[in-house]
Amino acid sequence: MLQRFITMLEMQDSMNRKVHPQWPEQGFEWYRAAWIECAELMEHYGYKWWKKQQPDQDQVELEIIDIWHFGMSALFDGRDIPAIAQGMCDELASQPPVDLAFRDAVEAVASHSLQTRSFSVSAFWSLLNAAGMSPDDLFSRYVGKNVLNVFRQDHGYKDGSYIKQWQGREDNEHLVEILAALDASREDYRQAVYDGLKNRYQQVLAGASA
Repeated sequence: MLQRFITMLEMQDSMNRKVHPQWPEQGFEWYRAAWIECAELMEHYGYKWWKKQQPDQDQVELEIIDIWHFGMSALFDGRDIPAIAQGMCDELASQPPVDLAFRDAVEAVASHSLQTRSFSVSAFWSLLNAAGMSPDDLFSRYVGKNVLNVFRQDHGYKDGSYIKQWQGREDNEHLVEILAALDASREDYRQAVYDGLKNRYQQVLAGASA
């Protein structure tokens, strides 16, 4: 996982710099974004015993990836990326993930974020396992969501001109379909995801201008 951690950290750093070039010095509360995403994740999974709820697995996995985005960002503490990645591997080795029910695993991630104002890779790994996701799933879906975040920034997300609803569905839902149709091992995977989003978004823009 070391090289994959390095790759994902580099991608996250690049994405964060698109939003704010000096983001590591800004003191953004990444831990807060992580635990709030935990609440959104619970909404997609379901927690209401007083009504019928069915987990939306695709959205559950995307929310988990969002938590990972914020969690990795919270780990930037002045060390270089290879050192952060090694620390992530060391944490998993010294604090192996535990077997938890899904909702308990979500709450463990949120609780750690609130108590420490940081992020636990080990607790997140327990959540990953509880969701039935593998490290390969994490990597491929992270790359996909990272590309979507870049796409959003490239198309006006920050100034408010980006259209998030595509033909009655959120762009996240379109991303799930695009990822399902692609082989994550292909060399041009990131570009293929971006192109897939671009092709669908052009249809949205064409409809808006019609």
